[in-house]
Amino acid sequence: MGKRVAMEVSIAIAEAVKLARAEVIAAYPITPQTHIVEHLSELVANGELDAEYVTVESEHSAISCCLGSVATGARTFTSTSSQGLALMHEILFIASALRLPVVMVVANRALSAPISIWNDHSDIMAQRDIGWIQTFAENGQEAVDLVLHAFRVAEDRNVMFPMIVNIDGFTLSHVIEPIVLPDQEDVDAFLPPFRPKYKLDPRKPISIGAVGVPEIYFEAKKAQDEAFKNSRRVILRAWKDFATRFGREYHPVETYRMEDAEVGLLIMGSLAETAMTAVDKMREEGKKVGLIRLRLWRPFPTKEFRKAVSGLPVLAVIDRALTPGASGGPVGTEVRSVLYHCARRPRVVNFVAGLGGRDVTVEDFEEMADRAFFYKKKRPKEAYELIGVRES
Repeated sequence: MGKRVAMEVSIAIAEAVKLARAEVIAAYPITPQTHIVEHLSELVANGELDAEYVTVESEHSAISCCLGSVATGARTFTSTSSQGLALMHEILFIASALRLPVVMVVANRALSAPISIWNDHSDIMAQRDIGWIQTFAENGQEAVDLVLHAFRVAEDRNVMFPMIVNIDGFTLSHVIEPIVLPDQEDVDAFLPPFRPKYKLDPRKPISIGAVGVPEIYFEAKKAQDEAFKNSRRVILRAWKDFATRFGREYHPVETYRMEDAEVGLLIMGSLAETAMTAVDKMREEGKKVGLIRLRLWRPFPTKEFRKAVSGLPVLAVIDRALTPGASGGPVGTEVRSVLYHCARRPRVVNFVAGLGGRDVTVEDFEEMADRAFFYKKKRPKEAYELIGVRES
């Protein structure tokens, strides 16, 4: 069931795209995702991947090219990061509204200014409402698996939405890990050829993306939202099929040592593994701390999340992006909204950590948990707190 290798995560992602038999790659290099598309260009140039690699002059052009290719029925991939994702912003809404199932990996990186090439989640949190399905990987194996899952879900005729797989820049993208690359025949059995219901064909010309006058625009967006929420069923079904075939399970919300927890830490991305170490350490000290990891960010897994925090006294949400002027970070704000109508909801304490690549250590997670225990009895003065800010 696959080949075990030691490989840089970015290279492994490119190998996953090859296993998926992508037919068009259009991308522009930007740190820290460059190694993904560099390796794909090598695979195409060497004849190892039968695909068209389109060299473009910007990320805006890359995503525009992707929309054209996928609209003609070609399995399409791109990758970007930070300012590159921001430059795509205008087109990302079009991809989801026209139901064009591009798959993209985002190597999460801080947005300027000041200029930062290091990791946080500010780039993807600025794209929360673009209508793309979004998942988060914690390690290299998950990144590979979630790319294959993304093609399967996005291209399903009951979904037909673009999909983003998020990986932490540098802290995940540039590390070498042991990874199992599935066999080609197993991937082929899991991922059928892309056969869209509608596609652009010069022999049968049609119009897509025409003007939506006020009499139909509202209805079109409502239909898009309903279809987007309904994609959840296909997401779960594809994960179940993946587990059956490859033996690795994924869920929208995953928990660790939450059985009797009095404080739960909530996080997304590769820092979850550091948080697990902190949880183990605190458990040895007799502190009842657990961990909740969001695997699926959009559509938000409301049902699974509420179940995961049911009966929990305090939930510490760790954001890795700021929402200036708001009452908390983006994930903290989302969580409070989801829990608003729950009769037995935990007290939510929101922390912001790791901005611009600042290290978030085991000790930092311990500090956040200790503060959360304190807030079991006393409500915090502020909606959120910054962790790891150095005093000037």
